[in-house]
Amino acid sequence: MQLPDQQGYNDMQASWHAATASHVVQKLTSSRTAGLEGPEAAARLATHGRNALRAVNRVGWPTVLARQFTDVLILILLVAAAISAAIGEEADAITIMAIVILNGIVGFIQEWKAERAIEALRQMLQPVCRVVRSGVEQDINAEELVPGDIVLLDVGDHVPADLRLLDTVSLKIDESALTGESAPVEKHSAPVAEAAPLAERSSIAWMGTAITNGRARGIVIATGMTTEFGRIAALTSSLERERTPLQQKLGVLGRQIGLAAIAISILTALAGWIAGRPAFDMFMVGVSLAVAIVPEGLPVVVTLTLAFGVRAMVRHRALLRRLQAAETLGAATVICTDKTGTLTRNEMTAQVIWLPGETVTISGAGYQPDGTFSVDGRPIDVAEHSGLLRLLRGALLCNNAALQQKADAWAWSGDPTELALVVAAAKAGVLRADVPATTVEFSFNANRKRMTVIEPGNTATAHVKGAPEVLLERSTAILVDEAELALDDRWRQSILDAHHELASRGLRVLAVARRQLDAALKIDADTVEQQLTFLGLVGIVDPPRSEVPSAIQMARRAGIRSIMVTGDAPATAIAVAREIGLPASRAVQGVELQSMTDAELVAALEEDVLFARTTPEDKLRIVAALQELGNVVGMTGDGVNDAPALKRADIGIAMGIHGTDVARAASDMVLTDDNFASIVSAVREGRRQYDNIQKFVQYLLSSNSGEVIAIFVNVLVGGPLILLPVQILWINLVTDGMTAIALGVEPAEKKLMERPPRSPAARLLDRSAAWRILSLGTYIGLATLFAFNHLLDQSDPAAVLRAQTVAFTTIILCEKMNVFNFRSLHSPLRALGYFSNPWVLLAWAGTMALQVAAIYTPVLQGVLHTTALTPGDWLLIACLALPVFLVNEAIKRHRYRGNMDAGEAAC
Repeated sequence: MQLPDQQGYNDMQASWHAATASHVVQKLTSSRTAGLEGPEAAARLATHGRNALRAVNRVGWPTVLARQFTDVLILILLVAAAISAAIGEEADAITIMAIVILNGIVGFIQEWKAERAIEALRQMLQPVCRVVRSGVEQDINAEELVPGDIVLLDVGDHVPADLRLLDTVSLKIDESALTGESAPVEKHSAPVAEAAPLAERSSIAWMGTAITNGRARGIVIATGMTTEFGRIAALTSSLERERTPLQQKLGVLGRQIGLAAIAISILTALAGWIAGRPAFDMFMVGVSLAVAIVPEGLPVVVTLTLAFGVRAMVRHRALLRRLQAAETLGAATVICTDKTGTLTRNEMTAQVIWLPGETVTISGAGYQPDGTFSVDGRPIDVAEHSGLLRLLRGALLCNNAALQQKADAWAWSGDPTELALVVAAAKAGVLRADVPATTVEFSFNANRKRMTVIEPGNTATAHVKGAPEVLLERSTAILVDEAELALDDRWRQSILDAHHELASRGLRVLAVARRQLDAALKIDADTVEQQLTFLGLVGIVDPPRSEVPSAIQMARRAGIRSIMVTGDAPATAIAVAREIGLPASRAVQGVELQSMTDAELVAALEEDVLFARTTPEDKLRIVAALQELGNVVGMTGDGVNDAPALKRADIGIAMGIHGTDVARAASDMVLTDDNFASIVSAVREGRRQYDNIQKFVQYLLSSNSGEVIAIFVNVLVGGPLILLPVQILWINLVTDGMTAIALGVEPAEKKLMERPPRSPAARLLDRSAAWRILSLGTYIGLATLFAFNHLLDQSDPAAVLRAQTVAFTTIILCEKMNVFNFRSLHSPLRALGYFSNPWVLLAWAGTMALQVAAIYTPVLQGVLHTTALTPGDWLLIACLALPVFLVNEAIKRHRYRGNMDAGEAAC
């Protein structure tokens, strides 16, 4: 039989899980025992390619570097540099280009760390695997696997390709990185329904997942990019990175500034030329206006402010992979959060033990054996509680997991559910070293749903654990205190009620039983696992992180909605949501979601809903639907299955400790402590950064508008050039730039986290901001124009130089007073604290010192065309500059006092 061509093979791949193992082997023309022959494997390798994940739409470093120079403001600066060079102003051109290059380097360094999801996926794959070829077991490079190869799996292995299982022995696989399922999944070789979702295809072992228990033999059904991992890799890599709200708003602002610069420059130059002014002079005026309008320092200040924010985020245990990530998170209206490893610890923990007549609660979480036992809130002495010790000892013996103390740390291995039982026993002081080795084991599998071990001794004892309904059916007695009683209907109903109650709380429930064996008893599973004495039930859960409930409440107060989107079971998801205080009256499963129309999905999102059993495509669709509704969406995740949605979201947040490399590579931000609460701290930091960006943007534009008004009005009245291009660059880049950067580190204002998220449609500059910019800019421009004309004598070149120097200094001091207006857009400076941001004071003193040097230092006098000023000149400048701050501060104090009075009246 011929192996189907690639398309036919891909078509069959979708239903391998529903076919019998023999049928799959036949279709792939392989042998269950002998595998493929060497030449056939080589031929298939040539047809299907290597078992490796290739990059899709991979972006090289030249593209990332070029991307830094496509911003509208940067393009305007490049044009300004070209014009400056063309008219012989080489110093101006060099200065502008230095700023452009600095901005590009900072942005490139940050972006070059951007997602490399495919490289991370490759690192997760096991490089060597064990196969059967030509009837011989051998180790080969996993990249050489082909469809039809027979692969052998054992505990600790990572699955090297997608496999249809042929034979299994107690096989369990951790699929949390792929499906989000918190507990290891039992696997077997029997076919499952063709419509079964990914998480329920128990006859398939997926590439990149890990074997936690048992062993298996499987046949390769998919390699490389045709595997489930490969499909997600393609989905992740093919998604375009969305522009952040800040990038979009700065882009709009840049285009508006560019159009204004061109229009005003051309109109002013034409007006002067028509009025009879020399054409070259008017060209220089036009260039001066263009330079004055464009805030040359803005791209650098934004970049440096966000870079400082990266450092601030580290203190909040969050690493930013893109500069704009914090600002975007500050605008988040919805956080879609994974459950396993994000809201929960991803460490199975035994929390409740039901014994006949009482329920024991176990404190502590995770795999550290620290905790206490209590009944009805009262601690108990485990040493005096024989029934509890007997159950824990049996659970420890009937177990293949291991917990060991190494130096000052604990190391563990094995199935997480079994490990939870080992840890519970250790909390009670029962350790593996204290119990004898067992001689016989009847392993757990999906059909038996139980495991038994036989402890040797004068009277051998069988210890059994498994599904409660299975052990209950095989039990005839129950241990109450020290007495074995008949398991009558009353006790059976009590056990069923306890099982139902624990399961309704989202716990995974196991039963533990035992049997004393007669010496003459036949030792086989069917014989031994009868007439059991029921000991009790154990409720096991992946517990929520202790800090998550308060973090969700804080997010809600900040106007941010949290939605759970998990690959886990609906009952488990609902139980966790209930425990952490996440509103969720309904769980929508992936199968239901896939049948929903877009309108039905939108309607569901308007309810208190969570999503369970979701696929990567489901998560993508949920994120996209929320974005279509106008939300800024944050998405948390730790698994491979989260990567596409992490990349599509406005802000992807990956877990740093338990997260996969794939999730981290596709994210914008990585939490170094895997703590959901750290997201709330990051939101606060993001809001602070956006506030500060608004402050220095308005500060720079109000200052620049003052320059424009001074130059424009001066042309209209027929005066000489009031400010030279090099002086404007000095103002915009050196003096304004330093104080703007200091505004960028302004502390967060009070009640920042009690505001609702800003609207994604809100402009960077609203009407009140435009009025503030225009009014302040008008005063600065007119004050500068007054100082210039007050001292101007066009017949005396020295007087013209002095007037230009006074105008140059007046506009700088006005702008230095203006910076205090923007430490807060609403509160007076007294409410903030005069010294709460010492960087502004240092920047103020530094820029004024530089201006003094520009006036009195011969070298700078020659470069900037300045002359020394008299004390009288300084007095005039101070009198013109002080009202910039004093008047605005008086207005803010009046409004602030009115708001306080209104608040007290409301109380």
